[in-house]
Amino acid sequence: MNIKSASPDARSAWFERSAALCAAVLLAAGIAACDKASAPSAAPQFRGIDITGAEYARSLSLPDQYGKPRTLDDFKGKVVVVFFGYTQCPDVCPTTMVELAQVKKALGADGERVQGLFVSIDPERDTPEILKAYMASFDPSFVALRGTPEQTLAAAKEFKVFFAKVPGKTEGSYTMDHTAGSYILDGNGKVRLFERYGGGVEALTTDLKALLAPA
Repeated sequence: MNIKSASPDARSAWFERSAALCAAVLLAAGIAACDKASAPSAAPQFRGIDITGAEYARSLSLPDQYGKPRTLDDFKGKVVVVFFGYTQCPDVCPTTMVELAQVKKALGADGERVQGLFVSIDPERDTPEILKAYMASFDPSFVALRGTPEQTLAAAKEFKVFFAKVPGKTEGSYTMDHTAGSYILDGNGKVRLFERYGGGVEALTTDLKALLAPA
């Protein structure tokens, strides 16, 4: 429309429509700003693999190194790091447990809400006494779980963990191939992350801090 040549009534109607349009735009912008301000903070940027909502790694029920039956419910309220390994492992297992102990200590008071769970995939050699000493060498609060071969296999299946015997150079000797990574569950007992072996202390510290932070 050519405003200069329009009649007074037409100009008046055009200004009214323009004013209404401007008001609507400003209102929409205000609502958008309010929505942005009230929106929840962004989800944590994890360093490990986010598997929140996974339909596995949901249950674990095995005796600990003292023969006491344990389930994941025993550790509700804590961030739980679950690792499947064996005490004669030469590298991956001790490195993983050392790093977890370092992170737990570095977290100070918050470290009390971190629980390490070591699930033996070699119950034949990992006796309760050996597991007691093994856990104590890293952190006294760490719990080792040891079941029958059938229970061990079921637990590994629930966590999608692979393990298998590898014959050694001498008769009767063997090592174990196994998944080299840890599962992390939040304080509600829900699996949240898979941490690959080799990620390092810094990455694990970042992820545990994120899960320990208030919602």
